[in-house]
Order: sequence, then C-alpha cells, then structure tokens
Amino acid sequence: MPLYESVYIARPDISATQVEALTADWTKILEDNGGKVTKDEYWGLKSLAYRIKKNRKGHYSLMNIDAPPAALAEMERNMRLNEDVLRYMSIRVDEHEEGPSVMMQNKSNRDDRDRSRGPDGDSPREQRAEAADAKPEVTAAETPSTEDKEPEE
Repeated sequence: MPLYESVYIARPDISATQVEALTADWTKILEDNGGKVTKDEYWGLKSLAYRIKKNRKGHYSLMNIDAPPAALAEMERNMRLNEDVLRYMSIRVDEHEEGPSVMMQNKSNRDDRDRSRGPDGDSPREQRAEAADAKPEVTAAETPSTEDKEPEE
C-alpha cells in the first residue's frame, strides 16, 4: 500500500484532548477502509503564518499513514466536513521517517544550531574555547628575568 504523511490544523478554541479525539476518528476511518496509522504526533498550539478563517493560531497534528488511496480520500472528505479542521494536507512519500519528526525534536538545540553558528560553522562557545586554546602560554623559561637585564642609568 502507498505511504502518506498527513498534517492537519485544528481550531485554537478546542482542547488538545479534542484534537487527539479527532486523530482517533481519522484513524478509525482509515482502519475501516483497509489502512492504518503507523505514527501520530500532536505538535501543539502554534501561530499561523497568516490568518485562516479569522484564526491566528491552530493545533497541529501529524499522521503517518499506510493506506489505499480510497481510504485517504474518505478521511480527507471527512476533514472537509468537520468544522474544527482549518486546513489539511496529505502527501505521498516513499518511506516514513524513523523516530520523532523535526517538529518534535528539541527546539532549543535547533535554534542554537541555526542562529548562533559562525562563518566556519562553530558556535560562539566553541569559538571562545578555540581562541583560549590558541593563546600561547608563556613559561618561566621564556620570560625575561630582571637579573639578565642591565640596569638603566
């Protein structure tokens, strides 16, 4: 069977448990039509890039689907009819990603990686550590001693 990834955005005024219930409804529709959901992730309430039906935020949810095209079409038909769904998009993929999606990975690590890299790819902390290591160490043998100097007149 073909593999799909489907993301939908639900209205912000419903609760997270209601979004999970919507995902359970879509899963049941797919299973009744011979498909299955291999992974579902709730991404949370996020700001939209632009207003959709007078809403500035929405609950995002992802589903990895292994189903025939007819089952996906039935799920999308039900999404169109549901007033809680603002937008949805399903795409066909060659294979599903293993592990958590990019949205579920630690956001702080992603922000550090994207924003604070220098021209050579190092973070500011790594750049400071390298600069500290690069400073030449002065040993006692290299320092001029006062005994070697001739007294100034």
